[in-house]
Amino acid sequence: MPSRLLLSAPGLLSRLGRSGEKPYAPLNLLAAFAGGGLSCALGVVLALLERTTSGKGQLIDASMVEGAAYVGSFAWKSRGIGMWDRPRGENMLDSGAPFYDTYQTADGKHVAVGAIEPQFYTQLLKGLELDAAALPPQMSVSDWPELRRIFTQSFASKAQAEWSRVFDGTDACVTPVLSFEEVSSHPHNQERASFVKDHSGEESPRPAPVLSRTPAEPCLAPDPAIGGHTVEVLEEFGFTSADIDQMLRAGVVEVNAVKAKL
Repeated sequence: MPSRLLLSAPGLLSRLGRSGEKPYAPLNLLAAFAGGGLSCALGVVLALLERTTSGKGQLIDASMVEGAAYVGSFAWKSRGIGMWDRPRGENMLDSGAPFYDTYQTADGKHVAVGAIEPQFYTQLLKGLELDAAALPPQMSVSDWPELRRIFTQSFASKAQAEWSRVFDGTDACVTPVLSFEEVSSHPHNQERASFVKDHSGEESPRPAPVLSRTPAEPCLAPDPAIGGHTVEVLEEFGFTSADIDQMLRAGVVEVNAVKAKL
């Protein structure tokens, strides 16, 4: 089932998107991956942990709809404290607040801003060379549109690299929005070795979280092609070579085994 349908049932999709625009799904990260795969994996870990004391197994009911709803618990709980009680796109963390959003720079690129706390907001204004006394109060929601206009104009005055130099080493919570092609050259990612390349040169994130004693070893082999392991899988299920040949001739299965380059 598409992720946007899974997000609709628990009400989360109604909260995602900018003010005055239709709701939009955050790729398939929230429902399928976080609400489905991650919550199921956590269920497996919890069941294994419980088994160490009880010695018993149990069924794991991992619903992507309920998993996505639980991942979104913060949005539900935040309504009562005034953080998420306004319409879509008008709250602090959903692009409503001008100090928690993205802005276009002079070269057509973007920066991300997340200066919520007062000490971070002060550093943001300092980097933008804006006088706090001449601006509306940070938490005056009715003044957010005017504050956004000022921030938009300010960030459009310099290129992304210039803003990176301005805010580098500060607590202003301003970072460049990097493309996939740029991430491996960023100093933070380089120092952390956050991305790895497989034997074919394809780049991807390394496994996370990183365990100090038994860190995961990333697989550097190229991703398998569709049908690349058909024969091995069918043999594991007990099919004979004659059975597999018959299925191949009938077009029931597909084989795309990588041939050795000799």
